[in-house]
Parts: sequence; structure tokens; C-alpha cells
Amino acid sequence: MAIAKAERLMNLALCLLGTRRPLSKHELRSSIEAYVEAFGPGAGTGFGTGSTAGDDSFNRMFERDKDDLRELGLVIETVDGIDGEVGYLARRDSNRLPPITLDAEESAALGLAAKVWQQARLAGAASGALQKLRAAGMPLAGERDEVEAAAPHSALEPRIPTHEVAFEPLMLACRDRRPVVFDYRKSNAAHPEQRHIEPWILECWRGHWYVAGWDRDRGAERVFRLSRITGKVRSRQGKFTAPVPDHVTVRETVERWAGETATGTARIKLRTGHGYPLRARALAVRALDGDWDELEIPYGHGLDAWLVEFGPDVVVLEPAELRAEVIDRLRAVAKG
Repeated sequence: MAIAKAERLMNLALCLLGTRRPLSKHELRSSIEAYVEAFGPGAGTGFGTGSTAGDDSFNRMFERDKDDLRELGLVIETVDGIDGEVGYLARRDSNRLPPITLDAEESAALGLAAKVWQQARLAGAASGALQKLRAAGMPLAGERDEVEAAAPHSALEPRIPTHEVAFEPLMLACRDRRPVVFDYRKSNAAHPEQRHIEPWILECWRGHWYVAGWDRDRGAERVFRLSRITGKVRSRQGKFTAPVPDHVTVRETVERWAGETATGTARIKLRTGHGYPLRARALAVRALDGDWDELEIPYGHGLDAWLVEFGPDVVVLEPAELRAEVIDRLRAVAKG
């Protein structure tokens, strides 16, 4: 059924695009094989007489097909004929997009963005869009020869993982402005708890996806790491109750909660030969002995979650609250 409808719509679009004059419904009915097979050529076509029921069914299908084509972006004009009958056509100049020009950075960004949807519902749409850009001669990220010829900035190809099951439903909820409910387990909690959220935006920081939004239960802005969402993300009816802030403001919030914005400094012991990401951020490094180094690193919200990932290779010296937070997280992990 889906293939038959797609073929019917394509034939209708070709008829409307290929005509130099408006075609009436009767002419379209007799010209498109799917209409003839379903309803006959109809009255007044010279090929036979259709029943009233068949005419009504054809009119309904034709109106649906016409609306579907318009929803897909085809500009269909209606013209009143001399005999009072309405005609239809789709002028080529009205359905021709202007030339698209992208610089190397823009094409690379488009290619990278499309890869985000490889594991989501929009994979087919993203692939189709890239094929159209390639056909227009646009080099995209991942097509090495074309990209390097256009802008040989780097031989590295960036990737953004989207492995979390919660990514797709949250992405759609952000797009459609729909509240959601999910179970969320904090890193220092033994059991998950339910959260009612108005999702604003998804952001990726340091390889992890975060969703920022309005927490209805707490009446405040919150950020949640997708990998800590357990179970399904469920949509809820109704509109957002809190205003959505500016995009830049939300990004800064995610950055702060992900530990990118430092409000102070912390001292840690780091095992020699380990924790190179921490060493890259260090403000100062001092060798203690053959096995340990002392580092001074920026301290902000979320640093405790990052330090836990290094396990026994990191020991927090100060501040005391950071040391307590790391210990709480380790205990929660040990409890399972």
C-alpha cells in the first residue's frame, strides 16, 4: 500500500510539473494509471462513464494526494478555466530551489550533524538530505578527498556518539516542546527516582549527552546525564509551564553542570602514567615520588563525577567537600 501510494504521488507530481497548461481533475484521472485502475477514467473523458460513488471516492483521494504533495513542499497552483472548471499545475520555476553554497566549515558541520542521527529515527531523512547535497556538488565531512581538497584543516574525522536509548525520545520531546517523565539515578544514589521534566535542549560534553530543562517537582532548572536515565522516557500531554531560556544560556548551564566551568581549584594525587585528560587540564604538576604526582586542577560542578571515572588512580586531597563527594559516589558504585 505504501509503495502504491508513493508511486501514485510521484506520477501526479510528474504530471503537474510536466504540463504547460493547467490540467483538470478529469484529465489527471484519465492520465494516471493508479486512478484509472481504481476508479475508471470517469465521465467526460471519452473513455467511459464512472459511477457517482466512484467519482466521490476519486475526488477524496485526489484531494488527499494534492494535500500530501503540498505538505512535501510542491507548489501546486489552481487556475480557473474558461469553461469554469478548475485546473492544476506545478510551475517548474516555482518549485526550483535557489543554488546552495556552503563553505568547508559549514559542510563539515552538516556532515557531522547528520551522523548524530545514524542511530535515531531521522537516519533516513538525514541520509537523503546528504545525498541531495552531494548531487549538488557539496563536499561533506567523511568524504575525505573532497573535504581535504576544499579545506585541508585536519586528517581527523570527529564523531558524536548517540548510544543512549533516551536520546531519540528526548530529542523529539525537545523539538515538539513536550513534557516527559523518566526514572533517574543520581551517581550517589542507590535507587532511581522519577523526574517530571520540560526538556529544553540536548548537549554533548566530553563524550556524554546531557538534557537541560525545567524540573517540575523541584521548580527549578536542572541538567540530567542521559546515561543515568533508567527505563523508558515517557511523553506527557500539555504545554510547558516555564519559559524556555535563550539557547546560549542553556548551553552555559550544561557546561557548568558537566564540570566545564571552574569556580575554584582542587588538589589531587594522580598515579604516574595515568589520567592524561586530568594532566592536560592541570594548572600545576609536582612529582611526589615514583608512583604519584600532585596536581592542581580547576574545580567546578561535576568534577567529582569525572574523578570517579579514574578509580584508584586518583586521590582527592582538597577541598574537603570534593573529597566527600567522590567518596559518596564510590560507595554508591560499590553498593551497586
